[in-house]
Amino acid sequence: MKILHLLLALLIGLGLGLAYSWYISPVTYVDASPAILRSDFKDQFRDVIAASYVSTHDLARARARLSLLGDADVIAELSAQAQRMVAAGESFERIQPLARLAADLQQGFVSSPATSTEFAVISTPFAADTPIVASPTAAPDVTETQSTAETVVPTLATATTSTVTPTTSFAQTALIPLASSTFAPRPTFTPIPPPSAPFTLASQESICEPGSQAGLMQFILMDQRRIQLAGIEIVITSNQGEDHSFTGFKPELGNGYADFVMQAETVYSVRVVDGGILIPDIIAPICTDPNNGKYTGGVLLVFQQK
Repeated sequence: MKILHLLLALLIGLGLGLAYSWYISPVTYVDASPAILRSDFKDQFRDVIAASYVSTHDLARARARLSLLGDADVIAELSAQAQRMVAAGESFERIQPLARLAADLQQGFVSSPATSTEFAVISTPFAADTPIVASPTAAPDVTETQSTAETVVPTLATATTSTVTPTTSFAQTALIPLASSTFAPRPTFTPIPPPSAPFTLASQESICEPGSQAGLMQFILMDQRRIQLAGIEIVITSNQGEDHSFTGFKPELGNGYADFVMQAETVYSVRVVDGGILIPDIIAPICTDPNNGKYTGGVLLVFQQK
């Protein structure tokens, strides 16, 4: 009987303790570090940082914000998240900022600096309702008024000027000084960049290396200066459907590197979305090892902008 009373007291105490800690005085986090967030909340945190970086191109601020998550390797975490998003079928617009931020952190500088074009306002004011009094020889009480006009002209350099229109040709008394007006420049806008130069296939070769991943199709994309480019989408099609791959998700292999695993005896076609012709009839080669064994090799495709 005593044991039953003891167990009942323990259960009542446990219930009261849970009720107090959950409802009466729950734990409240104040000024908590992002490092204690769950993994899915950390992914959202990185999404916001990458989106802000694409807008501001402030690499130092993005690096400082990412350090709050306490990741051992910030670049690896960005790349891993981008790969998870690709596997989940996320849109290219959501994935590209992560890939671009990872690539810029890897190379240490901003790959696409912000640009802006300045616009200026040239104001030509006229005195409003300024009386012009005729000479004594003219009819009395004759006045003329001038209207106010403004001309806004966009130019390549910021400048504000004021001019006064000529007065009438007949004799007149001294005029009241014309009030000059100054207008603030209109907001500037960032112009839409022109389309990127198209990619051409610089080289294609079969890879036969024992121990490497079977049927691995590898891509390297470079610009005219042979600098690897991150965030470029590649479309791979076959009779089994369409797949997409993106450069920059494995910065340890290069900012312009991407890969795709081919199936044996399947014919593929490859096209770079950001300008490029269709490369057809790509198939995984059959290689021979030193013991005359057969295995599936890979393919390396190198694209370069014209």
